[in-house]
Amino acid sequence: MKKVLVLVALSVAMISCQETATAKKEDFKTGYIDSGVLLKDYEKFKDENEKFKVKAEEIGRPIEAKMRQLQAEKDAFQRNAQANGQAWAQQKYAELQQRSQILAQEKNEAYGKIDQEAAKLQDTLVKQVKQYIKNYGKKEKFDYIFTTSDDMPTVIYAKDSYDLTKAVLTQLNDEYKKTKEKK
Repeated sequence: MKKVLVLVALSVAMISCQETATAKKEDFKTGYIDSGVLLKDYEKFKDENEKFKVKAEEIGRPIEAKMRQLQAEKDAFQRNAQANGQAWAQQKYAELQQRSQILAQEKNEAYGKIDQEAAKLQDTLVKQVKQYIKNYGKKEKFDYIFTTSDDMPTVIYAKDSYDLTKAVLTQLNDEYKKTKEKK
């Protein structure tokens, strides 16, 4: 008798677990975001990238001018090397080489700083977008939101209805426009 009661209790428990699991599966909500599209189409990313391009051009102009001047001196050196003798040519060549190395180092340092600043800003923006997506997921009651991109496809196939990229991108751009207009 006890064995029959235990079997009935286990059967009831198993059936109720299956019903609970089935109900949970139906309530399960998931989606994905194409991070490549976000990086390409989020207006804030575009604006910040444009700022860094301008900054790089501004820093690059004086360096490029120095490089053109050095190249002109190298061209003049080539023309005058035979006329001024071997000792002069060796001394001038060593001087031009040293200046060329210093200029290359200056260029690398300047662009290196820009690259570091851009990487730091991009990290900050990516963290902000991740936080936004996290908040979006909580607000919209998602169980999971995956990310994918052409470079690192973590979602190989999903129905288009699971793609949240456009909705999130639209909201991000709308919020960014509002903050941009306030400035």
